[in-house]
Amino acid sequence: GKKLIMVDRWYPSSQTCSKCGYIYHEVKDLKIRQWRCPECGAWHDRDANAANDPITVINNLSSFILGLIRSVGLILLGWGIVQVGLSLQSHDPSQRSNGFLTLAGGIVITFTKEILDLIVGG
Repeated sequence: GKKLIMVDRWYPSSQTCSKCGYIYHEVKDLKIRQWRCPECGAWHDRDANAANDPITVINNLSSFILGLIRSVGLILLGWGIVQVGLSLQSHDPSQRSNGFLTLAGGIVITFTKEILDLIVGG
């Protein structure tokens, strides 16, 4: 699968640093093919940078969504700990197993981004 990202025709993608988002208006001149961002120092090829900038927007959105997923994972992690604690008090093995499963699920969900980075080598 390919992704199609629609960008406004006048969006200054070749002038926007794909690393930090700084818009460098000095590179409007089409003769300037490479430039260094004055904000973060990143070196850019004009065409490659223009292609990377919409991808940065998508990555930032992904970071936000993964942050929400992490929050849900932490809630599950806390609930799993409560379940295990209650099962130790009541000596209920089914509650204990549910607690450990919730705890394990919470760990996996909390560390989803890190697990995906390990899988794809990012």
